[in-house]
Amino acid sequence: MRNSTCLLQPSLATTVALPVIYSCLFPAGSFGNILAAWIFSRQAHIKRTQYIYLANLVTANLLICSTMPFLAAYFARGYQWTYDCVACRIANHLGTLIMHVSMYVTIIILCSIALSQYATLKKNSDVQYSQAVNENFYRCVLAKFRQPKFAKYLCIVIWLIVLCITIIAIIHNIQARTKEEFHRCYNIRVEAGEFAAMIAAFVATSCFFVSFMTVVLSYYSLTRHLNKIQKNTCIGEKHLIYSTVKRNIFVIQMILTVCFLPYHIFRPIFYVLLTNNDCPRLSYLVEIKNFLTCLAAAKSSLDPVITLLLDKTFKKSLYGLFTKATPPEHRKRKTGIFTEETLEM
Repeated sequence: MRNSTCLLQPSLATTVALPVIYSCLFPAGSFGNILAAWIFSRQAHIKRTQYIYLANLVTANLLICSTMPFLAAYFARGYQWTYDCVACRIANHLGTLIMHVSMYVTIIILCSIALSQYATLKKNSDVQYSQAVNENFYRCVLAKFRQPKFAKYLCIVIWLIVLCITIIAIIHNIQARTKEEFHRCYNIRVEAGEFAAMIAAFVATSCFFVSFMTVVLSYYSLTRHLNKIQKNTCIGEKHLIYSTVKRNIFVIQMILTVCFLPYHIFRPIFYVLLTNNDCPRLSYLVEIKNFLTCLAAAKSSLDPVITLLLDKTFKKSLYGLFTKATPPEHRKRKTGIFTEETLEM
């Protein structure tokens, strides 16, 4: 399929810029996600659906952050490492592989959060609307995403699937090493994989676009319903939940669009263009892929910042760390991007 003997030539963008970016994202993302996990563990009831999703999202983010030092070392020195050295194996197994599988955990959980938010809206929606639009679908499928028991089982299934994929991929990589040898760790085999890796990439890309379109359709459906309400009635304080849920789903849609969409648009193009044996062009394609992957990984470091900007409970809890105590009235007000019920803004 491709010339595996092609010697990739990394530029300064790969050997300097990427290690610097990952080195900056690692402490920021680790600190932010650990802080977010600690704050939400103190403030949230474990049985609340949104916090079950949030706990798993933070876990996936921390896993991605934990791979960043290995990725930084790989891009800085990978072109000097031998293919069979321990550092190369760690970078591939603990770096690239775990980062990718954790990335798709975050994508699926973000989609689940969006559906849970939308289901909460449908529950609080007026009777006429709930009877008019896909009531059976809501009762059978959509309502499940706001049930804590379903959320817990869904996250367990996601992690079990990820664990199986990781083990199978590691075994496949170890077996593949005995069939073909390379002089350097930074090579086309590591960067693109073989046929099995290409199939897995297309499946993962399909999974992303299904999740992405689900969030887009949820936002579109919510916007249409909100426009109808604005034309027919005056939206009072009771209906502020509509704008809050709309904002929350929009934020998730923007995260998927900015951080993940460019990578998943380029990924199929990358595999199609690999059929060419032009080594300089392959080097540029690999570098573009790696920078788009870095953009996707940066999302795990930006999550705490987004939560800080949009979630009032998180803001007040963070403020409480630098004061004696959070006022009791602040503890009662649960609003923001990861809340199940929105009382006031």
